[in-house]
Amino acid sequence: MTTAIAGTDEVVTFRVGSQWFGVAVLHVQEVIGHQRIARVPLAAPGIAGLLNLRGQIVTAIDLHQRLEIPHATSESLMNVVVRDGDELFALIVDEVGDVAPVPSDALEPLPANLDGAWSRVCTGVVRLEQGLLAVVDVTRLLDESNTRP
Repeated sequence: MTTAIAGTDEVVTFRVGSQWFGVAVLHVQEVIGHQRIARVPLAAPGIAGLLNLRGQIVTAIDLHQRLEIPHATSESLMNVVVRDGDELFALIVDEVGDVAPVPSDALEPLPANLDGAWSRVCTGVVRLEQGLLAVVDVTRLLDESNTRP
């Protein structure tokens, strides 16, 4: 099921590389600092590994790789833990911003020339003073090939 931004929804904003993204606050369980991630041999591209979140095993998704954004190795990473159905996933991001309202009339369609990973996982963009905020559909992001066990 695809989550649409209806009325005025709120999104949790985060930065990957130099681009700001947002996911619906209803999907976000929590934001945590950098966690030790156990690498999984032969894991699919974009799967950073597994982490232990208070006894629950959570799949960590490397958004740099998933969204085809180059890594900046000097940054301290954070995790946005999202829930999709009964499963938890940790989205590895560079920085977490604020919770921002997104009025439905502010959400614009994706540019027609946008291709690749962004066009598959984003539902639209919001113009901000400092640039564009791309709104990510968590279900689409997690439905990418080889994300789920």
